[in-house]
Amino acid sequence: MSEFYRTLESDERLSWIAKVNAGRLLRSPTVWEDLVKTICTTNCSWALTRKMVENLVESLGESASDGRRAFPTAEAMASNTEDFYRNEIRAGYRSPYFTELAESVASRKLDVEQWLGSDLPTPILKKELKKVKGVGDYAAENLLKLIGRFDGLALDSWLRGQFYKTHNGGRKCKDKKIENFYGKFGDWKGLAIWCDMTESWFK
Repeated sequence: MSEFYRTLESDERLSWIAKVNAGRLLRSPTVWEDLVKTICTTNCSWALTRKMVENLVESLGESASDGRRAFPTAEAMASNTEDFYRNEIRAGYRSPYFTELAESVASRKLDVEQWLGSDLPTPILKKELKKVKGVGDYAAENLLKLIGRFDGLALDSWLRGQFYKTHNGGRKCKDKKIENFYGKFGDWKGLAIWCDMTESWFK
């Protein structure tokens, strides 16, 4: 994280990040799991996101000896229909996306794990991610953060709300203002906004 910390040296507000060695993100064991979970975060409440993920795990995850379940594989998800995702998982408009994505990954037509070590420039890789139905700018930039690319802010309603409250007197503003605010951090701006907006968690 040394390059990230050096980028923050001239910013008095964010100097705390290097002092506590912050900035690392917790990701899933596979890109597949993070991709599906990210799609579950779009256009809904956090409570609904959690419910969808719980339903996926309980319905399709392989059971361990202690009764707990793993996140389902692409093969397990590919074996179910759109109606299953709509009625049992309560995935709503994501239902056909899940069936198509799972079939593509299970058949090896799409290898999402290779994104982690891809040599593609971030803008090109982002376009590849956005070819997956259900993945827009926010979801793609969130996934990019989880594979070590911090160029994008991954703005969602929560991050925007935190920025309004922290840096704009509680008033809404255009995304361009947020982008300009963190622009000085270059390729690290996505990590800078995340640490900035979650400072209270560390306190």
